[in-house]
Amino acid sequence: MTQNRIDQIRELLKSIETGDPGPIAVVNEAQYIQHNPQTHEGSEGLASLFARLAKTEPRVNMVRGFEDGDYVFAQMEYDFSSRKICFEVFRFEDGQAVEHWDNIQDRLGPNLSGRDMVEGPVAVTDLHLTEENRRQARGFVQQVLIMRRFEALAGHMDANYIEHNPHLGDGIASLRAALSADHAGQPRITYQRLHRVLAQGDFVLTVSEGLRDGTQTAFYDLFRYEAGLIAEHWDTTETVAPQPEWKNTNGKF
Repeated sequence: MTQNRIDQIRELLKSIETGDPGPIAVVNEAQYIQHNPQTHEGSEGLASLFARLAKTEPRVNMVRGFEDGDYVFAQMEYDFSSRKICFEVFRFEDGQAVEHWDNIQDRLGPNLSGRDMVEGPVAVTDLHLTEENRRQARGFVQQVLIMRRFEALAGHMDANYIEHNPHLGDGIASLRAALSADHAGQPRITYQRLHRVLAQGDFVLTVSEGLRDGTQTAFYDLFRYEAGLIAEHWDTTETVAPQPEWKNTNGKF
């Protein structure tokens, strides 16, 4: 039986831990486009890279995995001498992964409501609502996060939504306070551009670019929808390395 793409990516990433070269076959290394600015492209085969990383005794766990057309996206737990949470996105073409994006941050918490960065439901439901939930998430990012129309929060979010950001707590008031906070006379967090919206059923991942305390930042937000409203939220926030430090020329987004 043909292995599904989510399982292929799960085994690929798990091979960082095991050093097993077999799962690398899912990647077309001749066409592979790497968007992690800190990773060289073409200088070291993935099998060699993963075998080297395996010697550091890393731990790898896919918490949630999703498929959207040619894309697989996943929320991951890593321990590479320090614990990290990461979103991984792969684009497939002709049955192989040919492009990759990610966003990683330190694992922190629990948050103000005692919640962990990855806990909560993992099973996908409401497949028939995939496109509606994608539309809702796109509207939320553009209207509330980019245009900063915070009065519209209540129209997009359950009043008692569950928050997994390590610095926030449950409910709309905590999010509004964080988005409204100032730093040196400017908003601490500013979303400027929405790059990608990936969805499967009740889960939607948005990939955005903006500023955090004046520094270029990538925002990956995973939303779980219930009855057309955001019921739960997970995220990672990562500073984008200055371009002179990039190890490839493909860009973060």
